[in-house]
Amino acid sequence: MGNIKIIDIKRSIFEDNDKDADKLRAELNDKQVFLLNLMSSPGSGKTTTLIKTINSLKEKINIKIMEADIDSDVDAIKIKESTGVDTIQLHTGGMCHLDADMTRQGLRNLDLEKTDLVILENVGNLVCPAEFDTGSHLNCMILSVPEGHDKPLKYPLMFQICDLVLINKIDVMSVFDFDIEKCKEYIYKRNPKATIIPISAKTGEGIDKFAEYLLNKVK
Repeated sequence: MGNIKIIDIKRSIFEDNDKDADKLRAELNDKQVFLLNLMSSPGSGKTTTLIKTINSLKEKINIKIMEADIDSDVDAIKIKESTGVDTIQLHTGGMCHLDADMTRQGLRNLDLEKTDLVILENVGNLVCPAEFDTGSHLNCMILSVPEGHDKPLKYPLMFQICDLVLINKIDVMSVFDFDIEKCKEYIYKRNPKATIIPISAKTGEGIDKFAEYLLNKVK
């Protein structure tokens, strides 16, 4: 039998995207725009967290939002109505993540003049979004208490690539028997350099710390 040439397509896709992501970061640097990539499971409280955080920051810096979903514009409408900031909806056409070029397409539809911070709310998923560099300056993920404190052990890559982890819904920790110290231990096991901020998007606890963290990064 003749030799068959094997092409590692997945590796090629990742390498090409990584190069494009670096290029996009350079483009944003030239415009002095900071890009935050926010990831989590569905139902973790991304949108509610964003609304509270945006309202805390919008008088201090110029913020724009890109909402990514497979379909619908529910979250984009909710954020626009609740904060008043410019918001666009990105439909991924069934794909479970955004890559650098898809992010760039979204950015082209925003007026980045005098914009300080763009927040990309990625597709709700702990697998695919972790694999693709969007060109962001900061990767952040939300782990909600009902998901369990052992989540970092089950989805290692997501926690390895995130600079910041928000532990949300701390107001119901006792109901779900959530061990926050164990959770922190597991996060640091995956990523010793991660910053961890416990929050409650419902009560607002910890949102000021998240907002201050973002403000310092943007400044």
